[in-house]
Amino acid sequence: MLQRRKPGNEGLEVSALGLGTMMMPDNDDSVLTIQGALDLGVTMFDTADLYGEFMLGRFGGNEKLLGRALKSRREEAIIATKFGVTHGQGPKGDPAYIKKSVDASLYSLGIDYIDLYYQHRVDPNTPIEETLGTLADLVQQGKIRYIGLSEAPADIVRRAHAVHPITAVQTEYSLWSREVEDEVLPVLKELGIGLVPYSPLGRGFLTGQIKKFEDLPEDDYRRLFPRFQGDNFLKNVEVVSLFEKLAAQKGCTPAQLGLAWLLSQGEQIVPIPGTKQLDRVQENLGALQVALTTDDLAEIERISPKGVAAGNRFGAI
Repeated sequence: MLQRRKPGNEGLEVSALGLGTMMMPDNDDSVLTIQGALDLGVTMFDTADLYGEFMLGRFGGNEKLLGRALKSRREEAIIATKFGVTHGQGPKGDPAYIKKSVDASLYSLGIDYIDLYYQHRVDPNTPIEETLGTLADLVQQGKIRYIGLSEAPADIVRRAHAVHPITAVQTEYSLWSREVEDEVLPVLKELGIGLVPYSPLGRGFLTGQIKKFEDLPEDDYRRLFPRFQGDNFLKNVEVVSLFEKLAAQKGCTPAQLGLAWLLSQGEQIVPIPGTKQLDRVQENLGALQVALTTDDLAEIERISPKGVAAGNRFGAI
């Protein structure tokens, strides 16, 4: 059996690595990848109501894909989805919006309950206490089992957790992006809340597969991000080359080394690397067999200290 972890203290148990499905196209190959991941022992599957068809003004496309893939094996999977990102209206977290969103996600996924339901972005116009009160009601109604937040600052996490236990916070976290270590991660450890890192391999940079800008397809959204552009790209490739050498010394791939480092940062951390390919899922799971020594961790810190990545996480899209 694949290693398990418990994000949060509310009883949720999942595979130590999950699968992010955001970039999966809605086709049979994606279904096979999701089902193959489940066969390999992955139990945590992450989506959101905006993934898949958001740019077309329609929600739920990726949820429908995930629901179709897991339909016959629902009880084997932990399904996480999100609400709160809208078209041109900013983040939403008011009771009416939440109630509409959860029913829409349940319909798209084709399920009776959602295992882990995140607020995708904090609504600055709705007190977090009001949002959590509504989510707590959904727990009581059996529509959701556990509550999560995404990209929430430490003070919001504290306020939310005081209303109803938060099981997990999802945010970007990798050797490329370590801002969460400053304030959020200490609060999560203090309160016993899990951390679910997305983009745990720096949007693919830390896999070592991207050597030049032209390796990115012309329609790849990463071309718009500062870390993949110009001098930033060249500087970042240099860091990755050092990381590749260390991975080779450890007898693993750069992706496995990056995930192993992330897993070593806390027992309640469950990364959700995204991929379209089953062989990449298998490679990522190999990270669970990589044991890092104190010397290894020190060398990783030397190669990739906090702030090492050149360029901002996001650019103008």
